[in-house]
Amino acid sequence: MALTDRTNPHDVSLNTDLYELTMAQGFWESGMVDAEACFNVFFRDNPFGGGYAVACGMGQIADLVSNFVFEDDVIDYLASIQAPGGGPMFKAGFLDYLRGFHMRVSVWAVPEGDLVFPREPMVRVEGPIIDCQLLETALLNLVNFQTLVATKTARVVHAAEGHPVSDFGLRRAQGPDGGLAVARASYIAGASSTSNVLAGKIYGIPVFGTHAHSWVMAFPSELEAFRAFAESMPKNCVLLLDTYDVHQGIKNAITVAKEMEERGERLAAIRIDSGDLAKLTKEARREFDAAGLPYVKISASNDLDEYTIQSLFAQGAPIDSFGVGTKLATCDPQPSLGGVYKLSATRATHDSPWEPVIKLSETAYKRTIPGVQHVRRFYDASGCPVGDMIVDDAVASDDSTSMVDVLDEYVSYDMGDAEPRELLTQLVDAGEPSGVPEGIEAAKARCREALMRLDPAVKRFLNPQTYPVGLELGLARTRSELARRERRASGRS
Repeated sequence: MALTDRTNPHDVSLNTDLYELTMAQGFWESGMVDAEACFNVFFRDNPFGGGYAVACGMGQIADLVSNFVFEDDVIDYLASIQAPGGGPMFKAGFLDYLRGFHMRVSVWAVPEGDLVFPREPMVRVEGPIIDCQLLETALLNLVNFQTLVATKTARVVHAAEGHPVSDFGLRRAQGPDGGLAVARASYIAGASSTSNVLAGKIYGIPVFGTHAHSWVMAFPSELEAFRAFAESMPKNCVLLLDTYDVHQGIKNAITVAKEMEERGERLAAIRIDSGDLAKLTKEARREFDAAGLPYVKISASNDLDEYTIQSLFAQGAPIDSFGVGTKLATCDPQPSLGGVYKLSATRATHDSPWEPVIKLSETAYKRTIPGVQHVRRFYDASGCPVGDMIVDDAVASDDSTSMVDVLDEYVSYDMGDAEPRELLTQLVDAGEPSGVPEGIEAAKARCREALMRLDPAVKRFLNPQTYPVGLELGLARTRSELARRERRASGRS
């Protein structure tokens, strides 16, 4: 498989956990080919101790569904897998079923770039239970990481206070696929560019890069290295000053900047990648201004994250742009969003009514929400979101503004005169894309608008205010009734 094929691989159906296939065979063998299910993707806690998450990865779901087929080489591989107890893992009849398989699911999701909060569905999948089950792992793999990266980037961009942030994380990302996902998600969430050239080609993201320390070290002196780079890249000249000594690097950069002016060119910026960034950038700004070079910008890198950037500005660092790599690409300090894919309703056939189901668990925290769910987001008169209501139309009450907190049944909210809007939009209809997929520029604009309208108290890094998410009263009642019924059935009061 060529690297450029990674976003649309021919063997996408094998990008899954084995138990998805063993369950699919079990459903097939149990005569449940026509049975249908509804699954929801959600996470339980906001990442990074924050107040929100940025939905991302949804723009690739339709392609995932369209390409989820089992070609002959895939069938041959599955036929070769042996069960631990001996013999083939998969039956010939089931493999014949997969040979002609095509996804028939319908999918709704939060629009890419919009905000999402704990417990509410980010993605809803409906369709044949075999199809829904087979889709689980690949869908979570697509949405979990990109949502995590987008959320991390949004926090970094917020800390940068409007100054450009470039994704420098490719060399530290989790493999080539991870690097592409980081570039895509970070751009949607507000990054201005990426160092990843392949991501630039595939997604149309602006690419950025100049030179590394090795460039300077390859020349007899730093000054000669700077001069050579200015000659080679006069329209893309950013000089890295900390290979040896930043103080001398500033002087050498000023010399080269003056020489460039004489040729009718301009030094675009300098970058500092180590040391006391607040102190060194202040020195650089003073020296360049004193030399009559106020137009030369200052860029900073070196294991930056939202907290470091916030601290640099608190110290008055005159930084114009940031290159953020390791801590963005690896989503430090949280390696996973923890998004899950849970069954919430079933029906015997497509024409049967939905039956809500619930998972109770030994841990109350893991109790699920039943039903075919959608989300109403309420907006105040200024267009700012004030709360999200999870709804199942089949059990909805006449009260359209009241809801019970998603975690605490003793807490309720009244949305009053706030304007409700449906949050989830359809991406796939019975296996086929619903309309023309939007580009990442639309998702980027949506993210910018959503974050601009979110209450600053929810966006703050320290002890953010909790954004209200609740169950519509009828759904809350259904959840309680189902929980009581399942407890009685299991012999527990």
